[in-house]
Amino acid sequence: MTQPFVTLTEIQAAHARIKPHVRRTFTTRSASLGAYLGQPVHLKLEHQQITGSFKLRGAMNAVLSLDETTRARGIVAVSTGNHGRALAHAARAVGARATICMSTLVPQAKIDGIAALGADIRIIGASQDEAQYEVDRLIADEGFATIPPFDNRHVIAGQGTLGLELLDDLPELATVLVQVSGGGLVSGVAAALKARKPDVRIIGVSMARGAAMHASLAAGKPVEVPELPTLADSLGGGIGLDNHLTFAMTRALVDDIVLLSEDEIAAGIRHCYEHEGQIVEGAGAVGVAAVLAGKIDSTGPLGIILSGGNIDMGQHQRLICGDPV
Repeated sequence: MTQPFVTLTEIQAAHARIKPHVRRTFTTRSASLGAYLGQPVHLKLEHQQITGSFKLRGAMNAVLSLDETTRARGIVAVSTGNHGRALAHAARAVGARATICMSTLVPQAKIDGIAALGADIRIIGASQDEAQYEVDRLIADEGFATIPPFDNRHVIAGQGTLGLELLDDLPELATVLVQVSGGGLVSGVAAALKARKPDVRIIGVSMARGAAMHASLAAGKPVEVPELPTLADSLGGGIGLDNHLTFAMTRALVDDIVLLSEDEIAAGIRHCYEHEGQIVEGAGAVGVAAVLAGKIDSTGPLGIILSGGNIDMGQHQRLICGDPV
């Protein structure tokens, strides 16, 4: 059953709740992308968030919204890496224990980052959907509480705080590029922006290899897609066949979604390093990649979220040196 959309009031409450616990990341103008597009282009440096991605906003808001009895049972979630790292950080901040279930597709560097924060790690199956089975078992058999990575009101509201900050910094924005995976980020950002500036365009960006939200929108309902290896590994996984919020919010609030090849994503990573001085993971670079690939038209100032920077540095070095994808 689809729930009512997350509101601006919920996002504003989340912003006040998480303010002491997250970093208000900077927005900077990109001269190189502005010259390429012929319009002002601004980058939201969310890859410089405390845990290296935007996920801390939603995880922290959700954890702080739990009562102490629920926290004491332990918190479990499925993750492609960044949600797990954020949830482990948030749980440790309130003295709760976190268990993160991931598939074999999650890069080792992301697994190590989560383990360093004291979370219990479970590697289950070859997809996020398979790892979810272990989450479901822990909830049913051991009474764990769960904070899913995207389809949750508190998570969506927390991610939406990025939209509030973007518009506070750049009230003139005409278009915003937002990563699309399960839809928590794009739903929250779109809800915040469109509530305050209804004419702003929200363009979702994802990889061509296993873009579950894009396939679901095309089918008119949530569908399963194969989860495939990709440079944008944080965007992998399904949206859940029983999706309650993010599918409907994305369908209603997002103006378009563009998909990128692996070579295009690699070009985005290289551009961020060579021209912007930023080390960004594949998922974080897809907005930049979409501009470079000529897939974005904007008639006014453009905002791009650099959503994460948790990339294996060996992989980053190989990409920067031009090794084949």
